[in-house]
This record gives sequence, C-alpha cells and structure tokens, in this order.
Amino acid sequence: MRGWWQELAGLVLPVDCTGCGAARVLLCAGCAAALSGAAAGCVRPSPRPEGLPVVYAATAYEGAVREALLAHKERGALPLAGPLGAALAAAVRAGVRAGAARAAGEELVLVPVPSARRQVRARGHDPARRIALAAAGRLRRSGVPARVAPVLRHVRPVADQAGLGAGERRENLAGALGVCRGGAARLIAGVRIVLVDDLITTGATLAEAARAVRAASVGPVAGAAVVAAPAGSFVRIRSTTRTDQRSCE
Repeated sequence: MRGWWQELAGLVLPVDCTGCGAARVLLCAGCAAALSGAAAGCVRPSPRPEGLPVVYAATAYEGAVREALLAHKERGALPLAGPLGAALAAAVRAGVRAGAARAAGEELVLVPVPSARRQVRARGHDPARRIALAAAGRLRRSGVPARVAPVLRHVRPVADQAGLGAGERRENLAGALGVCRGGAARLIAGVRIVLVDDLITTGATLAEAARAVRAASVGPVAGAAVVAAPAGSFVRIRSTTRTDQRSCE
C-alpha cells in the first residue's frame, strides 16, 4: 500500500528537483542530462572480485545522480524509476554494442539483483527491480527485445553492507543468492542474460549474482549493467572492439 501512495503523491503534489532543489520539478533538465547515459562506459572495481562479469555503467555516482538514486531507493521517490531506467537502458545498450553482435531476434533478459526481504518491507519496493522494469520498457520501445526475469532470491540472511570493505562484502555475500524455484525455466536458450542493479561499488553483489546464475546451469551471463559507479572505476578504452572489451574483464 505504501508504494502506490508514494507514487501517487509524487505525481500530484508539488516537488523540488531531487538533484539540485529547483522548484516544482521532479528532475530539472540539467540533472536529467546527468542520467542521459551519454557517458556510459565499462567499469572495473579495484580489486576486481572473482567471477564479476563485464560491467557497464551509465554515469558516475556523484552529485545529482547520487541524490536521485538515494531518493528513489530510500525516500520513496518512485517516479524517478523512469529516468533511472532510461539510464540503465543506456548502460545495457553500451554493453551490447561492445560485446559480440546480438543474434537476430535474440532477447535481452534483465536479471535484477534482489534486495533483502527486510529492506523491501522497510522501503515498500525493490529499487533494482523497479528500475529494471523501466529499462526493459525503454529498450523495447527502441526496438530491442527485452524483458525482466526477477529469478534471484536471498537464500540466507546477510549483514548490512554499509561500512564493510571489499573483502568483508565478499564474505558477507558468499553463497547468499540463488535462483528461485522455476526460475531456470524463465532463462531459456536464445536469450542474453544481463545482470542489473542500481549501483556498483566493490562488485561483490554482482559477482555473487553471477555465481548464483552459473550454479543453476541456466546459461552464461553476457554481462552486467548499472545506473552508476564510482567515477574512478570507469575504464578508458579507445574503441568498442571485442579486444578492447577484454581489457575490462
């Protein structure tokens, strides 16, 4: 109930720009431009966790982007799922362009990293899943077959990640995710599996998600995409050839 009320309130009540505070607009033109995905690129945390697929991010996690992600995730600004989904779609497209050519008719399946149940209850929604749905809609409207398959689930409790270092996050998440019953059937042959999340920091969460998908023998993970990543984690490459993509792996 909390979710739909927050979304309705965001549509009918006056708001200020989430990014800069400009009056009476959810996201001003300048802050929206930060989520355009124009600067989408490959990111690589350091140290890079074992099993992390190639990851593409739409933009750097700073300024208006950081504020928008936090407002959507923690403060219930649900209409921001639209622009955040558009940014995620840009990151997905950047990853597809950089990889091997997509076969005709091949479907992109976006697999969101799930929030823990207690977090979903507290927030009233699952941020990554909501953004993934918006991204899939944006991709379909641009002619790219895409759907969301929320097949991952937590199989054991994990501690709050805030304040944990890279190694501690890997230990905290090891074996924490699995594919839900019947989930493998939703990841059929002839699809390209792309893990998605709103943010990457150390890469531990996406690495664990990739491990869970591989363990379920549902096919290879083509890559991962996120809305934002730390500015220093973007990899500078000169072209989008397959050789250059290997430098991100």
